[in-house]
Amino acid sequence: MREIGHFIGGKKVAGRSGRSGDMFNPNTGEVQAKVSFADKSEVEQAIANAEAAQPAWAATNPQRRARVLFKFLELVHKEFDGLAQLLSSEHGKTVADSKGDIQRGLEVVEFACGIPHLLKGEFSESAGPGIDLFSLRQPLGVVAGITPFNFPAMIPMWKFAPALACGNAFILKPSERDPSVPMRLAELLVEAGLPAGVLNVVNGDKEAVDTLLTDARMHKRLSLEMGGKNAMIVLEDADLDLALDGVLWGAFGTTGQRCTATSRLIVQERVHDKLVQLICDRAERLRLGPGLEPSTEVGPLINEAARKKVEYYVGVGQEEGATLATGGAKPAGKAFECGWFYRPTVLTGVKPGMRVEQEEIFGPVLSVVRAKDYEEALRLPSEHDYGNGVAIFTRDGDTARDFATRVNVGMVGVNFAIPVPLSYYTFGGWKRSGFGDLNQHGPDAVRFYTKTKTVTSRWPSGIKEGAEFVIPTMK
Repeated sequence: MREIGHFIGGKKVAGRSGRSGDMFNPNTGEVQAKVSFADKSEVEQAIANAEAAQPAWAATNPQRRARVLFKFLELVHKEFDGLAQLLSSEHGKTVADSKGDIQRGLEVVEFACGIPHLLKGEFSESAGPGIDLFSLRQPLGVVAGITPFNFPAMIPMWKFAPALACGNAFILKPSERDPSVPMRLAELLVEAGLPAGVLNVVNGDKEAVDTLLTDARMHKRLSLEMGGKNAMIVLEDADLDLALDGVLWGAFGTTGQRCTATSRLIVQERVHDKLVQLICDRAERLRLGPGLEPSTEVGPLINEAARKKVEYYVGVGQEEGATLATGGAKPAGKAFECGWFYRPTVLTGVKPGMRVEQEEIFGPVLSVVRAKDYEEALRLPSEHDYGNGVAIFTRDGDTARDFATRVNVGMVGVNFAIPVPLSYYTFGGWKRSGFGDLNQHGPDAVRFYTKTKTVTSRWPSGIKEGAEFVIPTMK
């Protein structure tokens, strides 16, 4: 049985705690590896290692730090196909989706290569008599990222690439459900020239997380992604073919295991029945299967608990009065007996306030809500507790512009189902979907991983004789 330890001090190390967890193959339900769970002392070792390595890394000029990331990009591209296969084998998502997972992470690394430009401070010459004033952006020190299972390549790179570019040392605690790709990325960073200890990876559970959160050597600053119940709105003037493609990918891609998944469809009355029928017809033809199979469009859920959660919510929805339009069960056939598959599911007749309209399911379930007009369609996502992403499909530019301005949600798509911004813009939701004043990637990442120092400078030629005993002002 394969055993997965940690990555500390520039190399893989075996776990010492004696505790581990099973890592399953979602396609078969079989255990494919044992993942070591770090105890307090192992995490403390990783922190000490990072703390020792960080000052020299911070003293390395930003351009040289960027060169390490450029080389890392080159190395990842050389292993791109192999990494996608590895990711798919542990997560269950399709290989094509796994490649997208990696690529969206690399785009943030590309952005991080240009961070030296964003690290420049401000300068004011002669802010006072003989006085210059300037600011510096300096790294925080040792920081950490605790990342989920659903994007095991993308989200770690979203975290560590900007942090490293800013001169920090980084400790990654990836999901114990699919940690092999994060471990390999750490190896490739060292191969690219990152000094040993600047990035360490510890696998584990609550004990590892608690140690990272409470150790005084860790710099504490929070940016939390806390889920979503994203809506896609289809108005009566929308291009229904475009909307159909959008909702299928938004609701059932990655088997619905995304914080940006389209889990609510709000449809204007006049096109409701037609669009729902189109969705059900297409959903029933989606090809389910192992993620590594080239023909697969929808892979399995991550584990049995995830499938049971989906089954539970589909039952709750029907108890509350929703109608099961399609799906709602494990697919039939010998190929699906052991893996954690679930058919793409559509619930119609969903009303605001139902649990399937309010709560995140994290699976291939679409809840359909009728809206009598544009104002109601705008109000439903604006008043919802979650505010991660929302999309509107319409041919009316005035309506789209009004919607983007007024809707109370952090990320908005116009005729675009999943509005995840590109790497040079920030990613983050509002309300219950996020916690923290700064979001992921884009310029926010530089502000998040640095602290500002302001320097007021006056040289001897500008010093006047005699002490003053009042607060300095610009006279």
